[in-house]
Amino acid sequence: MQGPQEVSQVISLFESARALLIAMHLAGLGCFAYIVWRRLVPLMRGERDCRFDRPWTRLTRVAQFWFGQWKHPRYPTAGILHILIFTGFILLVVRSFSTLLVGLSSNILSPGFSGTTGHFYDVATDYAATVVFLCMLVAMVRRLVFKPARYAVPPRYGKAHTADAIFLLALIALLMAADSLFVAAAQASGAHESLAFFSLPWAFQLVLDSTSRVTAANLCFGAYVLHALAFYFLLCYRPFGIQFHVETSLFNVYFAKLDRGAVKPVRWGVDEKQLEQVKRFGVKAFEDFTWKHMLDFYSCADCGRCSDNCPGNTVGRPISPRFISIKARDYAFQNYPIFGKMGNGKPVVGSLYSEDEVWSCTTCGACEEECPLLIENIDKIVDLRRGLIDDGNVPQSLQKPLKALESRGNPYGKMEKKRGEWASPKDFQQTCRVRTLDKNGAATLYFVDSVTSYDDRMQSIARATARILDSVGENFGILGAGEKDSGHEVRRFGEETLFMALRDHNVEAIKKSGVKRVVTADPHAFNALKHDYKDVPPVEHISQVIARDIKAGMLKFRPIDQSDNTYTYHDPCYLGRHNQVYDDPRDVLDAIPGLKRVEMQRSRDRSFCCGGGGLMLFYEPKEEQRMGVKRVQMAADAGANVIVTACPFCMANIEDAIKVAGLEGKMTAIDLAELVDQQMVRPAPQPAATTLGG
Repeated sequence: MQGPQEVSQVISLFESARALLIAMHLAGLGCFAYIVWRRLVPLMRGERDCRFDRPWTRLTRVAQFWFGQWKHPRYPTAGILHILIFTGFILLVVRSFSTLLVGLSSNILSPGFSGTTGHFYDVATDYAATVVFLCMLVAMVRRLVFKPARYAVPPRYGKAHTADAIFLLALIALLMAADSLFVAAAQASGAHESLAFFSLPWAFQLVLDSTSRVTAANLCFGAYVLHALAFYFLLCYRPFGIQFHVETSLFNVYFAKLDRGAVKPVRWGVDEKQLEQVKRFGVKAFEDFTWKHMLDFYSCADCGRCSDNCPGNTVGRPISPRFISIKARDYAFQNYPIFGKMGNGKPVVGSLYSEDEVWSCTTCGACEEECPLLIENIDKIVDLRRGLIDDGNVPQSLQKPLKALESRGNPYGKMEKKRGEWASPKDFQQTCRVRTLDKNGAATLYFVDSVTSYDDRMQSIARATARILDSVGENFGILGAGEKDSGHEVRRFGEETLFMALRDHNVEAIKKSGVKRVVTADPHAFNALKHDYKDVPPVEHISQVIARDIKAGMLKFRPIDQSDNTYTYHDPCYLGRHNQVYDDPRDVLDAIPGLKRVEMQRSRDRSFCCGGGGLMLFYEPKEEQRMGVKRVQMAADAGANVIVTACPFCMANIEDAIKVAGLEGKMTAIDLAELVDQQMVRPAPQPAATTLGG
């Protein structure tokens, strides 16, 4: 510990520059406040978005996803690096701000806390500054030398932000170095006591031991000025580049969407009955995005995780979730500059996004599942489609199915009375009677939906589902001609009014039937009934029903006939990611004796979309390879020759992909309900009753 003379030298330097230091602080804070205000202008012009409900749930998610960095370890190297940096910043918060206060008061020369707590805090922050400094160097090496593929920018999306990233990483490294030098110089001049061995401040201290106390005092003051300048420059520069998420991420996570599987309404705060008064649907101009979606654009860390997991991007479709945000953020920076006129009012589709880009998304949710900052893409895509639909701009391949849905209630244009014909074959009726429901006709409704009702191949899934329900003694029925398409894909393709007509018809029919619950074998219908419909009984997917009945001992299975087969389960997007049903289908498969099951590399919440959901069966995207073919190859790589799924759309696409991939005879696909129907032990038929003397 040095004497008061050495300490007074430091105090004298700060006192003599007090006015300059105060001006520097005021200028830095003033610039940052002005820049943030200008960045908030487009958000204030954006559409309304209701994100102030369930505060405790939102705070819990902040603790998990922001403070707890929950999703970062999914990419181990980058994740661990980011967690170390984040932890270092959290530890350094108090020290950084108290360091800045040194320039405002002579009573503050030792940043942080005092006493024993202060000692431990100083040691911890010395190491934190060192770790962050080293992490910046490692991050720069990764960017410049190893160059992870997900950081690359295809030519159609412009230039990479590598220079910006390196500059920001170097600036943070400079900030850590200035902070450490300030602490070391303060120690050398007698104004600070605690140093951590083998830390960056400790290393600076070794160098400063040979200098005079006057030199140390001057270095202490110089390091302080350098630290303050680096801090304010970094603070004011980040809103111009890829690190704006440092300021916005906390708010983005807090206001993130809470309801999986749901789609935002056309306009928040506008009742459905008033939609006819809404002049324009969806997003046409940039200002039509909601304020929260604009906050998403600012919060994107440009890490590429979303696009790395996007099936559309993987197979060469003209879509990359990463650039949905990046292009919009760059647009906001250009058209809402810090100085000058704001906004241009140009249509975003055509200038910012291409039509193919908007229609290429399967809404599988892989991008949203992977994003550590909970950025939303599906609602943006749906809103962009609403804008196109509102202008009458519909892909030609979708026009016919949409018109058929409007006139016949199904995309095939088939007669309503034929919806229940899947149950008419005599051999099926001999084993299972399916009745059409009248009022209070049954406890359970089997909601079949269009593809399973009309497609010849998928009707097998309907019959298997019915036999399973019948075998466990379920009192069930169907709506038959009274059922219309669930409208799930209709809504996600932007046809909101058509969806509402389909939904309202089905809700009325379900209520009229008097059922207590709804079961479906179609994850798209499951998701619509669960999230898009209101005032309907609880809904379950057939896999959940089967798993529960197995646990209750109501279902038993015969050993698998072909034990040399290897099975793998393909997670449908709207059963898995959107509704978190992962274990039930696997529990069902594992309950079948002799069934050998393997997992594909991409499974559960990282499952790879087959590309065939709903109206995507009718859309003709531009792609280098079919998603279904890519998925079939993944199954083959896992050593499987039987793909089990639990979605009729997945079944249609995967069976077709097996043919395209040239794997006919080597690989097959089967629905979970079909497999259960094939392997379940059926109750023995009861003998006919006899009468005495007969």
